[in-house]
Amino acid sequence: MEHQHSVNTAVHAGHDMSKMDHGANPSMGMAGHDHHAMMIADFKKRFYVVLILTIPVMLLSTMIQQFLKVDWQFTGSQYILFALSTVVFFYGGFPFLKGLVDEVKARNPGMMFLIGFAITVAYSYSVAIVFGLAGMDFFWELATLILIMLLGHWIEMKSVAGASRELELLVQLMPADAHMVMPNMVHDVKTETLKANDIILVKPGEKVAADGIILEGESYLDESMLTGESKPVQKQKGDKVIAGAINGNGSIKVTVSHAAKDSYLSQVIKLVDDAQKSKSQTQLLADKAARWLTIIALVSGIATFLYWYLTGQSLAFAMERMVTVIVICCPHALGLAVPLVVAKSTALSAKNGLLIKNRTAFENARKITTIVFDKTGTLTVGKFEVSKIISFQKDFRENDILRLAAALEQQSEHPIATGILQKVKELSFPIPAAEKFKAITGKGVEASVEGKKVLLVSPGYVQENQLTIPPGFTTNDTETVVFLVVDNRLAGAIALSDKIRPESATAIKTLKENNIKSMLLTGDNRRVAKTVSETLGMNSFIAEVLPHEKLEKIKDLQNSGEFVAMTGDGVNDAPALAIADIGIAVGSGSDIAAETAGIILVNSNPMDVLNLVLFGRATYRKMIQNLIWATGYNIIALPLAAGVLYRQGILLSPAAGAVLMTVSTVVVAINASMLKVKGRATVPAAALLPHEKIKKA
Repeated sequence: MEHQHSVNTAVHAGHDMSKMDHGANPSMGMAGHDHHAMMIADFKKRFYVVLILTIPVMLLSTMIQQFLKVDWQFTGSQYILFALSTVVFFYGGFPFLKGLVDEVKARNPGMMFLIGFAITVAYSYSVAIVFGLAGMDFFWELATLILIMLLGHWIEMKSVAGASRELELLVQLMPADAHMVMPNMVHDVKTETLKANDIILVKPGEKVAADGIILEGESYLDESMLTGESKPVQKQKGDKVIAGAINGNGSIKVTVSHAAKDSYLSQVIKLVDDAQKSKSQTQLLADKAARWLTIIALVSGIATFLYWYLTGQSLAFAMERMVTVIVICCPHALGLAVPLVVAKSTALSAKNGLLIKNRTAFENARKITTIVFDKTGTLTVGKFEVSKIISFQKDFRENDILRLAAALEQQSEHPIATGILQKVKELSFPIPAAEKFKAITGKGVEASVEGKKVLLVSPGYVQENQLTIPPGFTTNDTETVVFLVVDNRLAGAIALSDKIRPESATAIKTLKENNIKSMLLTGDNRRVAKTVSETLGMNSFIAEVLPHEKLEKIKDLQNSGEFVAMTGDGVNDAPALAIADIGIAVGSGSDIAAETAGIILVNSNPMDVLNLVLFGRATYRKMIQNLIWATGYNIIALPLAAGVLYRQGILLSPAAGAVLMTVSTVVVAINASMLKVKGRATVPAAALLPHEKIKKA
């Protein structure tokens, strides 16, 4: 049986917080948030009640009076002490007692079992003293132990709430109501009732209620909470908008693309929630360690009791040592060490455009030795503009070449197609219909246009089919060229250029400083690939490769000992993404269903690839810090609790043990909460491993 700790098990006493469904219905997430707030309030109330009762319990305790050198005993005082302690035990200790029962029923003893067992032993022994057993009661130790445990859980729950707060903020991004445009009026409706093709009005300053296409109007939209892009994005008629984005100072009408449950934001929320619940290898290791610590606590506690009792110490002393050992060994901090970091990092990543589908892939980002980049839209802007149109035949004018090419590309969203269609739009050409459309894998497209067989193909296709290019045809090294073939004749060519992103050089430079090699792997021609690679200072490039060939190149790198991350668009690059050690889908925008990728970057910015690596390292660093702290304090505290230094005058009381256990838990929670993403997923240098510190480029 594995020791299970959910990040939301802040109460650990039967209040299951891990069943919140943030995906299909974001309001469910808010219900879970409210439940969590109620649990925090419940622990706060129990703490203050026990605090008030603990004062008279301590004043009536014989040991405390002896320490203060006073005698406040009176007839029946021990029964008042018993009554007050009973209230503390059953009311204050209820969460722990219930947790004990639940863990016994589940046959999965853990932290609650240990605490419940410890306070039950202390209470039962003390009651026996009141009713005739010789010895000294544990009532004041019992009260202070429960008081400190309640305080620790209260503080911890608030920390857990903070770690999950980013996910709740994502949930809150979805507005509850929308302004639906009717034929004669605008009517307010619930967001969840919206469906495809509804038209909604988004007023200035409001949140967009659904994914869609702008039908009318233009404005600047703030999408920073969704994509990590801090700069407002200008949107006009025909542009896509994302639910949850904040509208600027213009009114827009939006045609809804799909229901709220299928929106980008809902998908992100579900993705984050699933990732938080999933377990990486690090977390599984922590769970196993926590399970063993539970066993060690029970065995050590019983062994400690037997040692002291059999060597002549009093029953009370032996019982106290056992209770202290069991309390101090609670695997609470260890159980929370990884889940708290998971909750924080996953939600923070989502807010900065890094969507984690596979936790292990994210944590393994620290191992990357080579990052393979697709070119278009990642290292380059991805916005091709027609720079040159060349006719090879007298009966084909430049306008004819552009018009026929647009006919083939009018259904495509590829950057080259977008560039051609944009040029046609500027020139206001009518685009003829294309029939019998067919893709030529990795080489281009073909269709029947105006009764002619028309192909738009790559230079590789022209070369393979031995089509003659007229002498004197040249393009510069930054241009991508496609050729138009009409009825088996090479009719002409269109050259398009794509600018290198200004962030690309910084990203590649910083990767080098972190000893991570970069490779360009593209289907584009060799001259363009060579120019981009050399301009950015990349380690190598491979050009003119088909999708299935990319997979082989990734395998070759892996066989040479490299830990490879592949970046691609999740469609043509699917085989390579699947075979890579870490698949990173980039430029997915509102479509985050890249099944083969473990990590999805909402934007195509190469700095996000870099920041993914650095943030993955920082997250792993936090996990290791927490695991070291959670286990390390036990190594020191357990022997002290058992009484190893008793003859040197050093002995921990049960209350001191509870304080140490609580401190360890709070330290773990605070350390996890300190994980930050500054700007666009920039990682503080202090959070990096010593050998991983980078020079700011």
